[in-house]
Amino acid sequence: MASKVPVYSTNDLKSTSDDALLPYLANLPAPYTFAIDHTKSNVRFLLGYSAVAIAGFTFYADRKLGWEATTSPWIIAAVVTYFILNSALTYWIWAVEAGEVFSGKRKTGETISISSSVVKNSVPYKLHVVYKSPNGKVLQDKRIEAPFTTWFSQDGVFHPEPFRRWLASEVDVLRLAAKENEKKTGGVAAVVPPPGESSRDAKR
Repeated sequence: MASKVPVYSTNDLKSTSDDALLPYLANLPAPYTFAIDHTKSNVRFLLGYSAVAIAGFTFYADRKLGWEATTSPWIIAAVVTYFILNSALTYWIWAVEAGEVFSGKRKTGETISISSSVVKNSVPYKLHVVYKSPNGKVLQDKRIEAPFTTWFSQDGVFHPEPFRRWLASEVDVLRLAAKENEKKTGGVAAVVPPPGESSRDAKR
């Protein structure tokens, strides 16, 4: 049975919609399948874990070595480094990732970046899609939006097919992938279940 999302929680509606992008884009018919690019998330984790490690180290020094040890130059350097890493992490999340929820690359070299946003207590789900050629030329740069009710039922159940149809109607490469999928399946869309739902449930 599909899990339900609180229909008045914009964050939950957004998170569920964001999570549905990966299984959709990673299961498109060849040659349109996108392999997820973890570069930006890896940098975020590196900055975050490094800052946490330094914080843990200085806390240990304070507890075990006493206050005098925390005034030493190397502890001061560690604290300064912690604040630099934290500042870099904040900048990375807000300026570099900038709401990006998916970044992927096709075997043919084309890349896609999708960022999402919502306004608190507002209905529209907004996406910024940038699709580039292997040499970096922008093939499509588009901002799209639609109400969550397009793919969520009144009781908060997420329905992936309307969500994918909306994306395919707005993004050129996904429209081509949908047509290719129709050829391969005889006009029947391949079912990719949303997070937490089995393929059997999705077909009901």
